[in-house]
Amino acid sequence: MTNKDNYIFLTRGNVGKVISRMAIPTIAGMLVTSIYNLVDAYYVGQINTQATAAVGVAFPAMAIVQAIGFFFGQGSGTYISRQLGAKRRNEAERMASTSFYLSIITGVALAIVALLFLEPLSLAFGSTPTILPYTKTYLGIMLLGTPIVTATMTLNNQMRFQGNAVSAMVGMMTGAVLNVALVPLFTFTFGMGIAGTAIGTILSELVGFIVLYMLAIRGGNLRLTLKFITLNKHYMTEMLKGGTPSLSRQGLASVSTMLLNLAAASFGDSAIAGMSIVGRVSFVVFSVVIGIGQGFQPFCGFNFGARLFKRVRKGYFYAIKLCLMFLVVCCVAGFYFAEEVIDLMRHDPAVVEVGAAALRWQIITWPLTAFIIMSNMALQTSGWAISANVVAALRNGLCFIPLIIVLPIYWGIFGVEVCQTFADVISAAITLPIMVRYFRALSKMPSPVNEAPK
Repeated sequence: MTNKDNYIFLTRGNVGKVISRMAIPTIAGMLVTSIYNLVDAYYVGQINTQATAAVGVAFPAMAIVQAIGFFFGQGSGTYISRQLGAKRRNEAERMASTSFYLSIITGVALAIVALLFLEPLSLAFGSTPTILPYTKTYLGIMLLGTPIVTATMTLNNQMRFQGNAVSAMVGMMTGAVLNVALVPLFTFTFGMGIAGTAIGTILSELVGFIVLYMLAIRGGNLRLTLKFITLNKHYMTEMLKGGTPSLSRQGLASVSTMLLNLAAASFGDSAIAGMSIVGRVSFVVFSVVIGIGQGFQPFCGFNFGARLFKRVRKGYFYAIKLCLMFLVVCCVAGFYFAEEVIDLMRHDPAVVEVGAAALRWQIITWPLTAFIIMSNMALQTSGWAISANVVAALRNGLCFIPLIIVLPIYWGIFGVEVCQTFADVISAAITLPIMVRYFRALSKMPSPVNEAPK
């Protein structure tokens, strides 16, 4: 589909059909991306509890890497979609090239710094003396793939915001499918243990990036060339406006996971492992919610750029409805089969006890999380940088961090298990008036006289 076809489809097509069509490949891409995490967790779970905990301890570091990629990808992508909606392709191409190459340079620099401070970082992220050797081995290898991950996340988001969600999905799925085959091969067949898990993962990521890049430079996609790099104030400002909400959201998720690991460490390695598994299960569920949101984002960006604000509003509520329909099923299944889900990842009664309790508490507020995520994406794509950053910082930062520091002191392990639930309720309460103000502002903005949302 050409950029002209994308413009007509996104700004004139039936709202439900457009978002569903954009969301399906994005959901598939998000799901297979989450397989990276689940596959690693499943196979290291066959090694021992310490290996399972080590992958959980390393998760904040890899979340930071992904956050950098999303910063460049979402920062450029939101601008790209609005420019394409306003039919300014040249502006979109300059932003795409600038952010793509900057993401690679930043990834290389980040990997060098992190590897120089590998042991202090491992301890800061929650490693205990028994977990530390596993963490250093796994994280040390994973960090070598940092520039691959940042570039992949950037390119994937740019493809989506152009309306080419299928190509973005294919690139991500290639790496994820390969990961399922390579991780057990290196971990068990070659007898490399947790080091093999990391090697299989970064090789899969490399192949996925190559496929994604080849798709990105074909057809009518935006060109990525060094001559288009433009390091002026305008592009840097737009990148910051569009990217900082993602950086806040995922960066604070990394900090919150680190604090969660430290809080759980007081109750033993099993507590860290149990909470780690819950985080990965939740990540799989939310990958669908995020996929729907990412399907909504190019729709939102194009229509906001074309000043079709009634379509933006209608698309927002349609996306929330899709999320709620999916989450109701997940909530029921997860609540009744919590023990079985945790036991599948690590057959250890102590791990299952903590993990099942935490999973049931978090399930209660999953629907609220859909509202928070979709609101954040609408604000971010529309260029409401301050409000988007506030909403992005709530769930895993402004609300979660104080709670994870205080609740375990008074409630012990129970405080660790219920912390996310309390944070979700407070976050939703703060997000609601922000979204009311957002839609009131849109209703007062001039729209084309022939706007007729379908």
